[in-house]
Amino acid sequence: MSFATDYLAQIETIAARMRLPRVRALHLPPARPEELCRDGASGHARGEFCALELDDGSIGLSYVLLDDTLERLRNGPGLADLQGADALELARRYVSGQGVDRTLGFVCANAITRCLYDRAGFRPDGSADSIGQMDPRAGEAIGMIGLFGPLVERIVAAGARLTVIELDESAVGEREGWRVTTDATALESCGKVLSTSTLLLNDTLDRMLAHCRAARWFAMVGPSAGCLPDALFVRGVTLLGGSWVEDSAAFIEGLTSGDKDNRKGRKSTRKFALTAEGYPGFDTLLDRAAG
Repeated sequence: MSFATDYLAQIETIAARMRLPRVRALHLPPARPEELCRDGASGHARGEFCALELDDGSIGLSYVLLDDTLERLRNGPGLADLQGADALELARRYVSGQGVDRTLGFVCANAITRCLYDRAGFRPDGSADSIGQMDPRAGEAIGMIGLFGPLVERIVAAGARLTVIELDESAVGEREGWRVTTDATALESCGKVLSTSTLLLNDTLDRMLAHCRAARWFAMVGPSAGCLPDALFVRGVTLLGGSWVEDSAAFIEGLTSGDKDNRKGRKSTRKFALTAEGYPGFDTLLDRAAG
């Protein structure tokens, strides 16, 4: 069983216990020149994500820069038909679909997760730590799956030995105090690992986790981390860090206008950090929501 099948099984259970809202809209970031979607320091694509909104205001997020996903979401056929769509049917595409369909299924499943949380009265703890509570120490071997450019300096400055795993072979090489490789076996000597939540979309989660059995701490962070965490905790993830939408209208305005930094003064999201110790569990949440 993969994470995707485990996650979808939970979504099916939710739908069997409570009536789900239908899909209201898919919200996309604005088109921009390619160079504005790159990090000038690393040459890597910056994080862009979409938001799927349900009729009750629940919002799910997903990364959209894998291959041509964002372009196809903007220009592909059938997107207008999403309004009023059955949320469960759309979420099923996470397992049955590929490419854009898989992304749409995943982001819808995340919106259903937020619907469950709200109905159960659950709010994960906030987090002001963008590094996922890693607490890097001198001499530690730390792995990073996907390049988090702004966090590299902080880890290296602590004296840790940082190894970054990237799919892009052009990024491979030694830097001052850290290195980039495509060889995931390098994670096997790392005691702590920080991972992008994009693993949930590109079918590499189980392969990467297989190389992290020695890690006592594994944090998965990013916009796509708004999923149910049960199947991740079972697989060895110790922390899930994502974005919690507080003000839906302000968030959608910021996403679709490109003003995600809230320069207009309306704080629309907060960071959260979810661990097994702070999570009630799926069955408890479902009982609360459906009771």
